[in-house]
Amino acid sequence: QSFKEVSLVAFEFDHLFIFTEVGAAVAEKLISFGLTEGSSNIHPGQGTANRRFFFHNAVLELLWVTSEAEAISPPIRRTHLWDRWHKRETEACPFGICLRPAADSEKAIAFDHWAFCPPYLPPDISIAVATNSNIITEPMLFQTPFGKRPDRQPSEKAQPLTHRIKSEKKPENKLKELTRVTLFSPAAKHPSPELQAVVKTKQIQLQEGPAYCIELGFDGEQQGLKKDFRPDFPLVISY
Repeated sequence: QSFKEVSLVAFEFDHLFIFTEVGAAVAEKLISFGLTEGSSNIHPGQGTANRRFFFHNAVLELLWVTSEAEAISPPIRRTHLWDRWHKRETEACPFGICLRPAADSEKAIAFDHWAFCPPYLPPDISIAVATNSNIITEPMLFQTPFGKRPDRQPSEKAQPLTHRIKSEKKPENKLKELTRVTLFSPAAKHPSPELQAVVKTKQIQLQEGPAYCIELGFDGEQQGLKKDFRPDFPLVISY
């Protein structure tokens, strides 16, 4: 499948992960801001665990390594999850970006990839991980064949989607749809072909910056408000 063919396919932003310290205590800052936390996961055999926040069309995942031995084991090693987490405050990009294909193009993959088969998935399901996974100065890029909008999950998988944000203009504001993802990176001048391919899907924007940071815009950012979680956490939310 040529890139020209892939570039005509619609992709959607599925979720973002941000590496944190063990336990993701920073999640409490998101909760204080007004986000409602959803369920968490442990990834047996991968050596990671998370805390998650769900929106109508995307998920924010706080991720950390629970077992170095599992994270560097043969099925996982090529993801460089251990290096990415261990060096998240020095040289590594602390983010992972996951896309999903639009409903009418399930078999399309946005970038050159390899099949990642973590032990916690059934043997017939794999995750497409971009072939730049060894470049830890760029986000880990991947695509799941089973990704769905959180607001379209069956009832048994439903997550809390209502967030009550304190703002100056309104007593509460509910962040519903993720409408912009901007990655600021000191390595943005020379992006890999895989990262360029993700930018061409129009699901993320890439800008040069002195330090890694990701900015999430919600609902068209109509209120003109912004919450900056730096320096504790490389995240800015605009709404």
